Amino acid sequence: MFQKFVLAHKKGFHRVLEILPGFVSWNLILFPYWGILFIPMVVAYFVLLFDIYWFFQGLTIAITSSVSHLRIEASKKYDWKSDIQKFPGWKKVHHVVVIPTYKEPIHILRRTLSSIANQDLPLKQLHIVLAMEFKEDETARKEKATALRKEFGKLFGNLLVTVHKLVPGEVVGKSSNERHAALEAKKKLVDKKKMDIKYMTITSCDADHYYHPKHFSYLTYKFLTDPDRHHKFWQPAVLFYQNIWKLPAITRVLNSLSSIWNLSQLPRKDRLVNAQNYSLSFYLLDQVGYWDPDIIPEDYHIFFKAFYKTQGKVEVEAIYLPLFADAAEGNSTWGTIKSQYFQYQRWAWGVSDDPYVIKNFLLTPNVPLLTKTFRLITLIRDHFLWPVNWFIITLGISAPVLLNPEFSRTVIGYTLPGLSSIILTIALSFLIIMLIIESKHKPPRPATVPAWRGWLVPFEYILMPVVGFIFGALPGLDAHTRLMLGKYLEYRVTEKI
Repeated sequence: MFQKFVLAHKKGFHRVLEILPGFVSWNLILFPYWGILFIPMVVAYFVLLFDIYWFFQGLTIAITSSVSHLRIEASKKYDWKSDIQKFPGWKKVHHVVVIPTYKEPIHILRRTLSSIANQDLPLKQLHIVLAMEFKEDETARKEKATALRKEFGKLFGNLLVTVHKLVPGEVVGKSSNERHAALEAKKKLVDKKKMDIKYMTITSCDADHYYHPKHFSYLTYKFLTDPDRHHKFWQPAVLFYQNIWKLPAITRVLNSLSSIWNLSQLPRKDRLVNAQNYSLSFYLLDQVGYWDPDIIPEDYHIFFKAFYKTQGKVEVEAIYLPLFADAAEGNSTWGTIKSQYFQYQRWAWGVSDDPYVIKNFLLTPNVPLLTKTFRLITLIRDHFLWPVNWFIITLGISAPVLLNPEFSRTVIGYTLPGLSSIILTIALSFLIIMLIIESKHKPPRPATVPAWRGWLVPFEYILMPVVGFIFGALPGLDAHTRLMLGKYLEYRVTEKI
């Protein structure tokens, strides 16, 4: 009955779900300020429970990032190539790497292709698709394609160049370009060259990504050893360290924390969702209908699209190797801050896909209830609380009690600020573990950077409250409010110098 209602009022129901994240986040942010006047005890326990929740978040991140670090160090030393050669059919496995690019300078693309050319897997098993956009200047586009073909064309199994032209029904962004590139790759590699799609993976790779030399031999091992390989995504540890020493302190702190967050998610198979750079079975991608061309947050969307179409069988497996990426960078400090903000605004816009996930949760009775419920709760917690966290953690109970001085004279009103401070201070101590792990993965200070700047790096973390507000709370509220008001975001390419 409920399913019929949803299907009969599809547009209206979808619009209600678009309003929901902003409605929830704004109410949670404002609740302590009006609640302290009418139900101060409820507000007090709400803030206390949130502080405890954040304490366990910090503890979990410290533990899981440590696990990731140890596994990455072991994976770097392991000889994956020797292991895969024990499989009779290991040469049947081929990897297609789609690199969407729009106006990236050739040296960035060359660096990415060089890292793929440096793999210890036979390069003829790797097939590159340089996915260019028609709207880029034709001369510049052709010059880059010609130069890269000349330099790398004979190294790989194939180096294909596709040019995506936007058509009605598509939106500007990575998803529409990747869809076009993948369909072209299928025509040329599967339909014409008769490669076995069931023994192929396809990787979504940003133009500035740099692979570890063992990445694709590790991926081949995971593919060959998994009997359920056609229901898997594979996710490496994306670390924003390529240009970390060139950044101003405020965005260096942000990208260090983001890298640690990415590390911490890898062991969490229960909540891991592919993002930024990931691989999946080409057969799975073909079966679920490829990336949707009218979607901006393509990574989460393709996961949940596959999840629901396979009746909840899809999972994400970790590739315990680092993958280095450029952080957003402008021509000046202000330019870098703006570029970084717009990147986080785009990532926060992932909340726009939540209506799709919630709607399919209600309309897919063939997916195990527990499996899809846990996935949905994790998604809502990550997306709905994105702009809320900073306000509750930073302002907590201290700011609201200014509106109700009488409450501050009660026992709970007097003790709560101190208790919250103790909990959050202990939680902050987990940062020490994270910084130690970060120091193991971050590239060493280059000679061009003065030694004193290196010594000051640990003290840059006093900027965390400012960083959290500018790059967490603000872009999160921006995305939620735009979606709530129907002011839809357009894809903006992140500036990287």
